[in-house]
Amino acid sequence: MTTGRHNPGFSGARDKPEQAIGIFDSGVGGLSVAKEIRALLPGEDLFYFADSRYCQYGEKTPDFIRERAFAITGFLLARGCKMIVVACNTASEAALGALRDAFPAVPFVGVEPAVKQAAAYTKKQRVGVLATALTLAGNRFSALVEKFAGGLTVVTQPSPGLVEAVEAGKLETEETEALLKTYLQPLLEHDVDVIVLGCTHYPFLRPLVEKIVGPEVKILDTGKPVARQVMRVLERRGLLSSRQEGGEESFFTSGLPERVAPVLRRLWPRPVREVIPVD
Repeated sequence: MTTGRHNPGFSGARDKPEQAIGIFDSGVGGLSVAKEIRALLPGEDLFYFADSRYCQYGEKTPDFIRERAFAITGFLLARGCKMIVVACNTASEAALGALRDAFPAVPFVGVEPAVKQAAAYTKKQRVGVLATALTLAGNRFSALVEKFAGGLTVVTQPSPGLVEAVEAGKLETEETEALLKTYLQPLLEHDVDVIVLGCTHYPFLRPLVEKIVGPEVKILDTGKPVARQVMRVLERRGLLSSRQEGGEESFFTSGLPERVAPVLRRLWPRPVREVIPVD
């Protein structure tokens, strides 16, 4: 099966600027990162893999997440991707180091909650973080807080159910709003003035979050910083596409395309021809 100008079975060299950037997440949440990469680098081709069959990663063990991350990375590298973006906080926590060790020649970019940016923004020295329990319990998150927010009050809030809401396309429903209120209220009670969206699914709920917390609270996610890091790494490695526009996207999923495609098409800013199932 062929999508765009790429053959998904291609397994050639991965050191050519014209090759695609591979991006993956447990589902459609990583599109919030992919959108920023697309906006910053309109000439790049993107391969996006939604591991929807196993969504969400926040409820899985680190070993299982690493297994999935290796399988998906192998799939994307077999199709000639020149870089892998782990567009999932939980997968970055569980698997990014192991992936870099296993594929030393491949540039990887992961994501992490925007604690550094939050520390720069806060005036009250109180920051809230919404994320999955695995992300919040991970070493990467602890190191971030210790390095950038040691003198701040960091209020963390696990947020089960929000990923599922985004995966189902329930971005503005009363049910989702009620769930968000449950998670945001403890942060507001601690009088935070910055809230970090520590899961790549959550930026799609930003309008509801802003409605609930009001204009006095700054909302941060990592889509734009990750896109800038992708550009820096590609430039440093000489892998930045020479095209200024015309980049295409190919979408793959381990889930059922008839379920994934409608939500993906709603979240992606450009027409989506097809979502290819991967066994």
